[in-house]
Amino acid sequence: MPDITSLQNPRVKYIVKLRDDRRQRQREGAMLVEGAYEIELAIAGGMRPREVFFCEELAAGKSVPGLDLTPVTVSRLVFEKMSHREGPDGWLAVFPLPRRTLDLLPLSAAPLLVLAQSVEKPGNLGAILRTADAAGVDGLLVCDPRVDLYNPNVVRASRGTLFTVPAVETDSAAALAWLRAHRIRVLAATPQAETLHFEADLRGPLCIAVGAEDEGLSEFWLENADLQVKIPMAGKVNSLNVSASTAIILYEAVRQRCGANL
Repeated sequence: MPDITSLQNPRVKYIVKLRDDRRQRQREGAMLVEGAYEIELAIAGGMRPREVFFCEELAAGKSVPGLDLTPVTVSRLVFEKMSHREGPDGWLAVFPLPRRTLDLLPLSAAPLLVLAQSVEKPGNLGAILRTADAAGVDGLLVCDPRVDLYNPNVVRASRGTLFTVPAVETDSAAALAWLRAHRIRVLAATPQAETLHFEADLRGPLCIAVGAEDEGLSEFWLENADLQVKIPMAGKVNSLNVSASTAIILYEAVRQRCGANL
């Protein structure tokens, strides 16, 4: 018999509130992570869950390596009430919010970073995190955020890479001051640039800045960038989805760095 079978259970209501309300997450200093794989990545990244909920009927034999506390078992109906995804796998956990700051961001000898300004769609921010993880970036700066970095839909879209890529929420002025202090060039992605992305030198310390889906980068970043680049477009539309643009430019930087044995 599961520990929780009632939709009126206070723990169920708490999880739903935490899932849907950014202010609740901030007040509690907590976030939801759903999925066995995502929970495993969070634990591997040094995080420890406060609570774990498990539905055997949905889990289909999946387990979470490294889990050192006993999950609260719930019925399928209860889990589907708490879940925020279609086809849940029966695992959901409450984790403390990561407390990351720019000053604690570890940097390599030739750091490569991504700066995402005012991105508003959780799916795009999550996709940027996945690309950043695959490309081995030093970190992601989420500037002037319009979507909560710890929104469950960001976690889902990132496939758990929120816990493998150091990501910091900050404002543009603080980000620029930090980049200048570390002598990291800023590359602004904008359709108005003259230089194509593969024509620029993307080696050395670099931060690739991309902007909101509707308006792109603000004048602040366009004016303060060390260089501006555009992606060649042969169709009728003059820009790509922000996560696609990030991937194209980021992997050009990876290509150049691999060629230079960096």
